[in-house]
Amino acid sequence: MTGDTGTSGDFRAPATSEDDGFTEFAVAAWPRLVRTAQLLTGDFHEAEDLVQTTLAKVYARWRRVPRGEIDLYVRRALINNNLSRVRRKRVVHLLTPVLPESLRHTSAGHADAVEQRTALLAALADLTARQRAVMVLRYWEDLTELEIASVLNCSIGTVKTHARRGLTALRAHPGLGTVPAPSFPAPTGARR
Repeated sequence: MTGDTGTSGDFRAPATSEDDGFTEFAVAAWPRLVRTAQLLTGDFHEAEDLVQTTLAKVYARWRRVPRGEIDLYVRRALINNNLSRVRRKRVVHLLTPVLPESLRHTSAGHADAVEQRTALLAALADLTARQRAVMVLRYWEDLTELEIASVLNCSIGTVKTHARRGLTALRAHPGLGTVPAPSFPAPTGARR
């Protein structure tokens, strides 16, 4: 089916030499980027919009993106586009997360998971945009502090500060109950 989206809306244009692998990258990265964006925005539809905007901007610069740093570049673009989105929409009601459409129709057996997810999205929405970005990149994308600093274009100390403040806020959030404190390995050697 060339050029036909069918009933599922799952149209995938064939990769051409003109897009230099962008289509293949975008199709493979889409689910991960939408999950990350949903944690950043608190809303599934805004997450999809954020990823579409990000990929459109990345496509315009695709040939200049260093091939060894594609994931880093796209994550940084996603975070920066989200920060811009938050700055543009500094309205309190937009910070209140909306349960994604896909979770509105779950069975009663999933009520606890839905409740936990709703509480998590609400707690993340209460964080600053930078704290939310650090928490999502650290605990959902599983990036190191160095990688997060690179994505956010800031120092490792700034990442640690945002992580500490974000964890403190999440632990204190009434909807989350008890969030265990992270355990750190004991130091192996004395500092000089």
